[in-house]
Amino acid sequence: MKNRSILEQTSHRPIPMPDGPWVMKQGWNDLLFAHWPVEEHSLLPHIPPGLELERWEGRPWISVAPFLLDPLRLRGMPPVPGTRKFLELNVRTYVNCSGKPGIWFLTLEASNPIAVAGAHMLARLPYRYARMQKSHQEGFIHYVSERDRGHGESPAVWKSRYRAVNPKVYHAEPGTLVHWLTERYCLYSAGSDGELRIGEIHHLPWPLQEAGLWIEENSLTTSFGLVHDPEPALLTYTPRLEVLLWPVLKI
Repeated sequence: MKNRSILEQTSHRPIPMPDGPWVMKQGWNDLLFAHWPVEEHSLLPHIPPGLELERWEGRPWISVAPFLLDPLRLRGMPPVPGTRKFLELNVRTYVNCSGKPGIWFLTLEASNPIAVAGAHMLARLPYRYARMQKSHQEGFIHYVSERDRGHGESPAVWKSRYRAVNPKVYHAEPGTLVHWLTERYCLYSAGSDGELRIGEIHHLPWPLQEAGLWIEENSLTTSFGLVHDPEPALLTYTPRLEVLLWPVLKI
């Protein structure tokens, strides 16, 4: 999709468009959202000062999102060799800073060590290198991630298969839990200096389909001590979404 077409559609955003030019474009493919309510006491230690944990009907939520990132392009530049395409698996929760709702990542597991190093340096995001595989078999997407245990990292494995169970695509209605979980247009990060940063994004409304998920192993969320039910409370699948990103800046 042309970037102009993405930028022209803004009425769905719950927050204003960011200032300045975007700097990166990403394509998110075969993305599953698996959402869980979690016990607050297990999540609060991961929220830094300056951010407020958000709750839906009194409970905080996390989301696990495996997907294929293809492509990654810097604005006005050719693809950076070795970083155009890789697998990614995120664990995120929902926060705000001074009333501005956004996302806080507990981890962003990725199969590309160059992308991991770049995101650490430029955005202070908690990327971790993991050995990852994705395949299509008998109508399912099989997704496996095993975090590299170098530098004292705890073991974290995610093995699952998932698929859309309804071909109908929908957009989340404002005021619903699905909208609260998905339609977020900024992320927060914090470096070793403790200073908070914000990164703005923009895309069209999430194209969502009902999904099914079969988890074989999940030590990913438990590696953070998170307490939640074994099975997620809500699932969606997105075939593809194109996303524009702005620089991650100190608040």
